[in-house]
Amino acid sequence: MLNRRELMGFALGLGAGAAFWPTPSDAASMTYDQAVRSTWRPLQATPRDRELVRYASLAANSHNTQPWIFSAAGNEVTIAPDFGRRCPAVDPDDHHIFASLGCAAENLSHAAAALGLHATPALVDDKVIIGLEPAAPGRSPLFEAIGARQSTRAKYDGRSVSSEALRLLEAAGREPGTSMIIITDRSRISTVTDYVLQGNSVQMRDRAFMDELKSWLRFSEADAVATMDGLFSRSSGNPAVPAWLARPLLRMLFAEAGENKKYHEHIESSAGVAVFVSEANDRAHWVAAGRACQRFGLQATALGLKYAFINQPVEVPALRSQFASFLGIGGRRADIVVRFGTGPELPKSLRRPPEQIMREAG
Repeated sequence: MLNRRELMGFALGLGAGAAFWPTPSDAASMTYDQAVRSTWRPLQATPRDRELVRYASLAANSHNTQPWIFSAAGNEVTIAPDFGRRCPAVDPDDHHIFASLGCAAENLSHAAAALGLHATPALVDDKVIIGLEPAAPGRSPLFEAIGARQSTRAKYDGRSVSSEALRLLEAAGREPGTSMIIITDRSRISTVTDYVLQGNSVQMRDRAFMDELKSWLRFSEADAVATMDGLFSRSSGNPAVPAWLARPLLRMLFAEAGENKKYHEHIESSAGVAVFVSEANDRAHWVAAGRACQRFGLQATALGLKYAFINQPVEVPALRSQFASFLGIGGRRADIVVRFGTGPELPKSLRRPPEQIMREAG
């Protein structure tokens, strides 16, 4: 339960619209549920820039590394890459970092609209600079979905998605410089599954990849709250266990055959697969692909659907060109692969508070 000091801070933060985050001593005693409520609480009007950053940080990002640094000055918010949080084994060219910046920019744009601001993002010198101009406030279904969206790494129920829902997903996934391919044919989904399993096997046999992944795993609620980042076990449908017990047994519990079986069941239980493709292989297009993917995820959430990333075919270089041939996209880059369908709600992941990810503009 919240102690009196935490309860007063929480009430002030939610009731008066003031910023709330516990002191370091309070954070050490926070429960996971308290941290979730603080992370995912509804958008407040003030303080404006802090709230825009908080809502931007709820976006999807690779390994929940949250590889971004925000700054705000006047009517401009800047999102810069945080290369100190890069994952060179899985993302050697930093593609996922810039796609993550695009996801955050998309969230911020919808949050800004809800506060009466029109947002115009642009990549300048490897930073996403978002200009803000006054506009009529508007809370769209995609904005309302921000607080509910999650990457749901679980088995879905196998139901198909209506043609109207597919139309809305296709519209949401459009962004200049990118395209999206939706696959619902079962035989083609099975081929995607084969690519995912091949990629997963390659990655799980790569010690550098496994060491890197392990560094971002959070096995217990205490571990997750201590860092407010990373891949929490319960958010992936696994039980929470003490890190001292889980880490020595990781190789036994996290085995290639078992993970491949899980991926096979998860993909085959999905209604479809969406692949986001860049027209050019550069950072501006990676950001655009991230925006398209985030908008797709928000639209899926608004429709009551779940989605999850299955990026192995685009992360393993030896498979990427083969996967591109299967998709028929020529020399263009397949950026992001997700599955979607109707699935369960899982525990939310956490995000670092704005105070930890904002810097003075300069």
